[in-house]
Amino acid sequence: MSNTGTTYYIATMDCAAEESDIRRALEQIEGIRGLNFQLSTRLLVIDAPDDVLPQALTAISNAGFNPKEVSSEDNHELPGGQQAGHRFSRGIVRLILALAFAVVAESLSFFAPETQVWQISGMMIALIGIGLAGFDTYTKGFLALRQAKLNINALMSVAVTGAFLIGQWAEAAMVMALYALAELIEARAVDRARNAIKGLLNLAPETAEVLQAQGNWSVIPAKDVVIGQIVRLSPGQRVALDGVVTAGSSTINQASVTGESIPVDKTVGDQVYAGTINESGSLEFEVTAIASESTLSRIIHAVEQAQSSRAPTQRFVDKFAAIYTPTVFIIALIVALGGPLVFDWTWLESVYKALVLLVIACPCALVISTPVTVVSGLAAAARRGILIKGGTYLEEARKLKAVAFDKTGTITQGKPKLVTWELLSPTMTKEVAAGIAVSLAGRSDHPVSKAIANGLSVTSTEINDFAAIPGRGVAGVVAGIDYVLGNHRLMAERGLSGLELEDRLGVYEREGRTVTLLATNDSVLALFVVADTIKPSSQSAMLSLKQLGVSPVMLTGDNQATAQSIGREAGIDDVRGGMLPQEKLDAIQEMQAQYGLAGMAGDGINDAPALAQADIGFAMGAAGTDIAMEAADVVIMNDDLHQIASSVKLSRKTHRVLWQNISFALGIKAVFLFLAIFYGATMWMAVFADMGASLLVVANGLRLLRH
Repeated sequence: MSNTGTTYYIATMDCAAEESDIRRALEQIEGIRGLNFQLSTRLLVIDAPDDVLPQALTAISNAGFNPKEVSSEDNHELPGGQQAGHRFSRGIVRLILALAFAVVAESLSFFAPETQVWQISGMMIALIGIGLAGFDTYTKGFLALRQAKLNINALMSVAVTGAFLIGQWAEAAMVMALYALAELIEARAVDRARNAIKGLLNLAPETAEVLQAQGNWSVIPAKDVVIGQIVRLSPGQRVALDGVVTAGSSTINQASVTGESIPVDKTVGDQVYAGTINESGSLEFEVTAIASESTLSRIIHAVEQAQSSRAPTQRFVDKFAAIYTPTVFIIALIVALGGPLVFDWTWLESVYKALVLLVIACPCALVISTPVTVVSGLAAAARRGILIKGGTYLEEARKLKAVAFDKTGTITQGKPKLVTWELLSPTMTKEVAAGIAVSLAGRSDHPVSKAIANGLSVTSTEINDFAAIPGRGVAGVVAGIDYVLGNHRLMAERGLSGLELEDRLGVYEREGRTVTLLATNDSVLALFVVADTIKPSSQSAMLSLKQLGVSPVMLTGDNQATAQSIGREAGIDDVRGGMLPQEKLDAIQEMQAQYGLAGMAGDGINDAPALAQADIGFAMGAAGTDIAMEAADVVIMNDDLHQIASSVKLSRKTHRVLWQNISFALGIKAVFLFLAIFYGATMWMAVFADMGASLLVVANGLRLLRH
């Protein structure tokens, strides 16, 4: 973890409720600069001076937690999932035993003779069951009550103790056992959502085959490999580190990092990512990032950070629960004291109904529903190659009404390409003209010349007296004849630009395309049309956004004619060309005033201000600059523009699931509150309702993993 501060592992910090307890315990301590909760790994980073840390640890311990310091190197080695697994195995045995004692106590209350010996026996057996199941609950509950704070554990402690004291000891034991069992199952289910991202850690192998200074190859730990070393990769192996291919060619399955379902061909000069799979040939690549800074590690770290930030709905639920819990406690107190006066109940009946209310009131399902749903949504997005940097952006994406797109590298490929060419000379064959053009273009470093050379599949011709004409083109002699390959201006200066040629050039130039002409001293022989073509996904991606009610807008520094041409091809109506970075930022502000929430998608340094200004910034990750990726709120790892529409859809689905869970949790509470007061719902019913509601909202939230 990159956070400054000291890191502690807290095994029982399972959800937002525990986080809130710890925050409250630390809020009175002066000197704490910051707290960073990593619920996915049960880690807490405390940024504070060394003399303040002991006070913080004492406060956390007094709140019922046991923090253990870990080094930054061990953060990802802490087997959060494994420890949860061991804890589940140990806990389930203890709770099954507690449940057995509760069943025996319940059986004695039904079938044993009503003698003092049997009653004392049943009470002792129930007490053992409560002790086995409720030690953690009582510890946290009494600490909360001592600090005058009402949390889930305080409610259960009061309810079970009260039931025991009024003679319902068998039911008290059963309620505590079932509650503890439900808590354990919930924690296990929540771990499934959190570990969906942690599982990515296992994708990158721990070792790599590295070229040594002596010329031999040796297998060493991946964490010991440094930038610049050469790694060899055999077919079927996973890539251990990020790098650039230096030898060989192969096909790489990048689904784990970019979300691309189709394997990608890789050859010399191409990027490879840690955690991806080499499917066919052998490769050698030069390491470009150490293991802890690979693209995969950055994804994991970013999602962990995103999980620790609270989404708007989660903040609402936490505030609501803080009011809801003491409110229900007061209602239960009113029922206990006022029942005999208003409804002619006995005191025991009133107290029992109040205790049932306390069990029903436990806000477990409500509190747990939001983090599980948000984490599942973040994990589902990451699996598709969409890196969302926080629950806020996951929720807010559903509100987007417009998204602005940079042109070059976002809507288009970002590289000039020969799209067509025409032979204009009646005395020359296409093969000869293409050969001369390739010979001239191949000697130039200009991107347009490179596009022509790469786009013509013919053999080059020997060229003499090659020369560059600055701002115009290139010239050379082939077979004793002078040729030039240049732009429209060069032809006009040479007096070779007639009306027919002007008309022909105008057609292409109005489409924003670059035209290069091959000519002798006397006539123009051929024209070559180069353009930055749109990505295959651009047109359908814009259509997908429109179907969702999101308006696409193009903001580009290119001239308006080129921008309009690309806009028409991509299906974008609102096209704005000739824009500087500040003007792009101003345009985003205008869109926010016009549409409401507005997004921005880009990949360059010049897009960073607009990405930061947008309500949600989308960076094209594969080709994007680090600055753009840092400024953005969402990173599209595979550069597929469809993923923006996917983000909006996922956001809308996440929002639906969140409110389904909240409505369901509160609905169940309301029904059982009514039943408890007027129709004699028992503590058994209450704990089953609470357990069932919690498990159902968790299961509903986990559905997002399949999005």
